[in-house]
Amino acid sequence: MSEPISIHAAKTHLSRLIARAEAGEEIVIARGNKPVVKLVSIETKKPKRVFGSMKGQFTVGPEFFEPMSEEELALWYGDADPS
Repeated sequence: MSEPISIHAAKTHLSRLIARAEAGEEIVIARGNKPVVKLVSIETKKPKRVFGSMKGQFTVGPEFFEPMSEEELALWYGDADPS
């Protein structure tokens, strides 16, 4: 933890202080000599993926693996007439 920064200095250098907080530093802001606020980065953790969490919630039929028709291929590759 670094030395407390006055409110006036914090207002003047807010962008720099935010960058320091994003880098992992805790910034203490003081009113006079009394620390009143701590500026820290908000951690955004991605939820851990669970293998098989969708098991049993949907099925894929054999038609999924059949070749697409010429019409479907034309739509897929953008060769179809939009009308």
